[in-house]
Amino acid sequence: MNTLPIGIFDSGVGGLTVYRALHNRLPNEHFIYLGDTARVPYGTKSLATVVRYALENSQFLASRGIKMLVVACNTASALALPKIREKIGIDVVGVIGPGGRKAVELTKSNDRPRIGVIATEATVASNAYFEAIRRASATAEIFQASCPLFVPLAEEGWTSEAETFSIASKYLATMKEFKPDALVLGCTHYPILRDVVQQTVGENVKLVDSGEATAEEVERLLDEKRLANPNAVTGERQLCDDLDHFYVTDAAERFGRVAERFLGIKPSRLEAIEVYGEDQLVNRELKILDRRPGCDCD
Repeated sequence: MNTLPIGIFDSGVGGLTVYRALHNRLPNEHFIYLGDTARVPYGTKSLATVVRYALENSQFLASRGIKMLVVACNTASALALPKIREKIGIDVVGVIGPGGRKAVELTKSNDRPRIGVIATEATVASNAYFEAIRRASATAEIFQASCPLFVPLAEEGWTSEAETFSIASKYLATMKEFKPDALVLGCTHYPILRDVVQQTVGENVKLVDSGEATAEEVERLLDEKRLANPNAVTGERQLCDDLDHFYVTDAAERFGRVAERFLGIKPSRLEAIEVYGEDQLVNRELKILDRRPGCDCD
């Protein structure tokens, strides 16, 4: 059981920042990542649809043999965690609870901490971060703002352009007036624009990366449940090495390109799966990308 991989799923590529945080914090663990790129975005879908997609993704990963599941999708974390936990017989960790708790932890010296949240419109509308922060602190003042253009900017790699700073300035103007002590990056794409956000809101504001907070929680759970992999990896682990396996439901080539922007490297093992019939996820026989050593496929 301890040597089984950890499963991660997201509606697309944003969850790669969560994968990076987990990989960096837990170098002895192996990971299986599923990006549901055929059905992105989840934020525009109904509750029933999001729950169905999340369950299908979870069941697909569970069928691969995993010891823990990380839901690296804010929408699915907000709407589907109870159903996933009901159906999957392993520990399940979302990204919202850890992010909210980390913000409270970083501001615990303040009697009335001021905590900001930036996220997609759907996540802000769900109030999931607001509720997570409120559960951890009865006195926190909370302000949320949506930054929808941050997602395409991150995927295009626009991390230092003047246009990106201009958009950030407009989105975060009200947040700056709120004067947060901590600011939660409540979308898995947003850590790619961390420097832009930090410069815009000011160096005194503590930024909370929900992916890093989730990795901390996963590490704690592995220790508590005695599920940590006891086998130390020989040599230095690399992101996207052949110990980790990536699946997508569409556009594998584009996923590889964006992964390289986010992580600095393309996945060594990247396969396509398809949605057939009643939206069941199955393997496609054809491997779309395989960049393991000795393969010159591209």
